[in-house]
Amino acid sequence: MKIQLTQDIAMPAVGFGTYLIDNKQAEVSVTQALKAGYRHIDTAEGYQNEAGVGRAIRATGISRGDLFVTTKLWPGNPAWGHPVKDRAATFAALDQSLERLGVDYVDLYLIHAPFAGPQRLEQWEALIALREQGKVRAIGVSNFAQDHIEEIRAAGLSLPDANQIELHPWCQNPELTSYLAKEGISAIAYSSLVPLAEWRTAEGHDSAKSDEMRQDGAKTDSPIKGLASKHGVAEAQILLRWGLQKGYGILPKSTNADRIRQNIDLFSFELDTGDMKHLADMNRGGGVAWASGDPTQQG
Repeated sequence: MKIQLTQDIAMPAVGFGTYLIDNKQAEVSVTQALKAGYRHIDTAEGYQNEAGVGRAIRATGISRGDLFVTTKLWPGNPAWGHPVKDRAATFAALDQSLERLGVDYVDLYLIHAPFAGPQRLEQWEALIALREQGKVRAIGVSNFAQDHIEEIRAAGLSLPDANQIELHPWCQNPELTSYLAKEGISAIAYSSLVPLAEWRTAEGHDSAKSDEMRQDGAKTDSPIKGLASKHGVAEAQILLRWGLQKGYGILPKSTNADRIRQNIDLFSFELDTGDMKHLADMNRGGGVAWASGDPTQQG
């Protein structure tokens, strides 16, 4: 199953996410993912694991043309003490990502968040130039709200091919996803597994997920547990299948070999209309993945 980003570029709908995986573990986990059948790997400058991802890609021997590689520009964030990248720094950042990955181009290059303020457009113009140079095949954004994308339109620039945002039954963002669909911008979901009680517990990574949310995910009568029992699959598979049936790209992440295989086994069952309605009723509104607050509302 693929997501059509442009007339000529299709992205495997199920990608392997690598956030919070260090360089050493990234090499192991990406190798396992590629052996399990994943052909889309998602990383980022800010994840600090591109070198490990690159080693795994080279070691598998899979033809570069059979792989889809996404990475992201860290735009800088003055609020965190990170200087904002200008055009030259954006070019340099991609060259460094390509070197770490050991590839000549990436299939999708995203601006990680709208933190660059007035320099967002300068960074976007740089991505357009990189696409023209052939160093990236498709370009997009991540964590951008409608206003951020309309800023691109108002400048007379081509719109993104994709927007990677937090999406799961607790955070469905219907207004933004409807806007993206209307504009032909593909939605790529991250943090699909937030409603699970154990989400991020092993990593010890802070998020805005409350104790109440964790308790809700652990309830024996939770809707997700009920659907998992109905279809004879894991809860994670229900959440990932929901994303696929909504038409989103998804990026499950795990360092457990069995779960890596399980997370791509999503095509032996289908959620029916009632199932999807049940999940639609779970929407809580805002995202919880970023402890610092919803990045679509920042910058």
